Formats: sequence, structure tokens, C-alpha cells
Amino acid sequence: MVNCAVVYSSKTGNTKKVAEAIYQILPAGSGLFSVEQAPEPAEFDILFLGFWVNRGLPDDKMKEYMEKVENMEVGLFATLGAYPDSEHARKSMEKAEGLLGAGCQVLATFICQGKIDPSLTKKFERLPADHPHAMTVERRERHEIAKSHPDQQDLAKAREIFREIIDDKLAGRRSLRLSKSPHEEGEIYET
Repeated sequence: MVNCAVVYSSKTGNTKKVAEAIYQILPAGSGLFSVEQAPEPAEFDILFLGFWVNRGLPDDKMKEYMEKVENMEVGLFATLGAYPDSEHARKSMEKAEGLLGAGCQVLATFICQGKIDPSLTKKFERLPADHPHAMTVERRERHEIAKSHPDQQDLAKAREIFREIIDDKLAGRRSLRLSKSPHEEGEIYET
């Protein structure tokens, strides 16, 4: 049996929605934990770690947890206000991978847009027009689009990506192999 857990950090509920969607496809007995209540990483075979992007990095709570994750197979997922196919999104995920402890193997990643904290939108609106994060027509449009995410399509895509990992892992652990055992030639045994 593969011992899996989803550990997430969520400020506005976006990442929690994705975490719950991924949890639905995990084997019975898997765990779903907010980062504040998550057990030690070493208790699991595979971890699915979710965070909201804050200034191009995982939020502080998840950063702290990720640094404890060592020698594990990991799936990473995130939500952010920017478009998921943007350079910002790509770099944010790359930075997240770099926060994992030694010996980790990232099996897959998923990132989608999520509604932006209204207080952040108001902050952008108060910035002077020449500030790099000032509210522009384009930024306002992106904030409006983000309000509808994560949507059902985002959640289905997250399940699809991580279901492939679980299916591969379960198939690998249950596969039958024809092999020479030290006791009998050609014995079929389950690995």
C-alpha cells in the first residue's frame, strides 16, 4: 500500500479546493492536512504539497514545511493570481522545487489561477500609477478573471495529473514479475 498525504496551505480557500480534489483520487487511508496540522513528512511514501504563491514563492508556512521534506517522492500544486501559463507561474514553481530538502523527486506539478485576496486588490488600487504593481486595466482584468478560479476544469486537471502518478505507483507495487528467486527458478512473486 502506498502511504500518501495531501498537505496544503490556503489563505482564501483556493489551494484548499485543489487539495480536496486531489485527495479524492488518492488510495483509501490517505491523509488530508492543513500545513498547520500536518504530521512529519517522513510518515508518508508520497506527499502532495499545495501552497499559494506569495511574491514568487510558496507562502511562509508551506516553505517551512517543505524544508523538512527529504528523500521523498513529491507532487507540487499551487494557486496564484497570475495566469498559470505565465513566466511568473513557471518561476514560482521552479523556486518551490528548490525549497524541498535533499533527495526529493518531484513527480509532477500543477498550478492554476485562484481568486486574489480582496485586500491585495485594494492595495494595488492605492499604489501610484508609476509603481510596477499599480492597478492597470490589464491587471484589473486578470483580477476579475481570477475570481472564477479554481473552477471545475482546474480541479479536474489537477486530479488527472496526480491520478496518473498514483496509478503508476500502485501498478508498480502490485506488478508480478517472472524472476529467479534464491529458492526456486522461475518463481512468480509479487513485489
